Amino acid sequence: TRNRILILAVSSYVWVIYIDFSLFFNVATFQISSNWFSEMAEGMFKVLLWVLAAMVFAMAEGARGQRVPCYFVFGDSVFDNGNNNDLNTSAKVNYSPYGMDLARGPTGRFSNGRNIPDFIAELMRFSDYIPPFTGASPEQAHTGLNYASGGAGILEDTSYHLGDRISFRTQIKNHRTAIMTAKVPPEKLKQCLYTINIGSNDYLNNYFMQGDKYNTQRKYTYDQFADSLIRHYRSFLKLLYVQGARKVALFGVSKIGCTPRMIASHGGGMGCAAEVNKAVEPFNMNLKALVREFNTNFADAKFTFVDMYTGQTPFAYAALGFAVTQKSCCTVESGEELCAADKPVCAFRDRYVYWDNVHSTERANMFVAKAAFAGIVAFPYSIALLGIV
Repeated sequence: TRNRILILAVSSYVWVIYIDFSLFFNVATFQISSNWFSEMAEGMFKVLLWVLAAMVFAMAEGARGQRVPCYFVFGDSVFDNGNNNDLNTSAKVNYSPYGMDLARGPTGRFSNGRNIPDFIAELMRFSDYIPPFTGASPEQAHTGLNYASGGAGILEDTSYHLGDRISFRTQIKNHRTAIMTAKVPPEKLKQCLYTINIGSNDYLNNYFMQGDKYNTQRKYTYDQFADSLIRHYRSFLKLLYVQGARKVALFGVSKIGCTPRMIASHGGGMGCAAEVNKAVEPFNMNLKALVREFNTNFADAKFTFVDMYTGQTPFAYAALGFAVTQKSCCTVESGEELCAADKPVCAFRDRYVYWDNVHSTERANMFVAKAAFAGIVAFPYSIALLGIV
C-alpha cells in the first residue's frame, strides 16, 4: 500500500512538472522555437521527466503481484499480435523478418519484437503477454485478451482494399462475447485495464488513400472528418463502458505524415508530409476532449489520453538515441509498406524508429509504453495510476 501511494504521489508530481514546464516553454502548444536556448531547455525538461519516471519504475518494482486483474487490448496493427494470421488479408505479418527479436519468432506482431501492449503487460506485472482473441480459450477472458487487428479502423470500410480485418465495432462485439461466455464478474471488469489504439488507418487507408477507392477526402474537411470519427468513437466507448470498462487509455494518432510510407506518397520523398500531420491534429484534440467528457459525465470513469504525436521531434529522437527516423529497417519493396519476406534488415535496429514503412521498432515501442506508464505522455492519468485508482 505504501508503494502504491508513493507511485501515485510521484506520478502526480511528474504531471505537475509537465504542466509547469509546458506553460513556461510553450511545449503544450508545440511552439518551442528553434533557437539554442529553447532546445537546451526542452532537453533539460525531458531529462527531468525521465528521471522522475525512473523513480516511478523503481518504486513500482516494490509493488508485488499483478497490478490489475485483467488487461484488454483493442486497435489496429500497432497493437495486433496475431489476430490477422488466418484472415484473407494482405495486412498480416506471420513471417520472417517480423519477430526476429522475439523468442517466439514471427507471431503476427508488426515489429521486429515486442509491441506496446507487450511492454505494458510487463510493466503491469502480468506473467505472460496478453494473447490474441483468435484461438484463445474462453477462460483467458478472466486475465485478458487482445482483439486488435491490422487494418482496423473506426469506420467500417477503412482498409477494405487490404482484405479481411476486424473493425473496432467487431472487436467490441468479440469482447462482449468473450466476457459473457467466460462469465467475468462485472465488478472485476471495472478494475481491469483497457488500452485502445485506433484511428490511424482511417487516415492512412481511407482519407489519404490515392485513387478512387475512398471518397472521404472529397466529402470532408480535416475538422469535419475528425468530428465524424469522434462521433463513432464515442458510441463505441459507450458500449465498452456499459460492458464494464472504467480504466481506459486512449492512444492518439501519431505523426503518420512522418512514416516512410507517407513521406514517399505525400511528402515528395523529401521529408514529413506536413498536410497529413496537420489533418490528424483535430482528431487528437477531439480525443482529448472525449476523455474529459467521459471522466466528467460517466460514474467511476478513469479515462486517459496517450499523446503519440507531440514527442515525435528530431531533438527527442536524437536524445533517445535514434539516428534513422524516416527510413525502414527492413527491406520494403517499391510501392509496399510491409517488410519483404526473408530479405535483409538493418544491422543496428536500435537506431531506427521504423521497422517497416509504417510500424515502429521494438525499441521505439518500449519508449512509448514506458512514457505512457510513467505519465510523461498520458493525461490526466498515467497507466501506472490506472493500476491503483
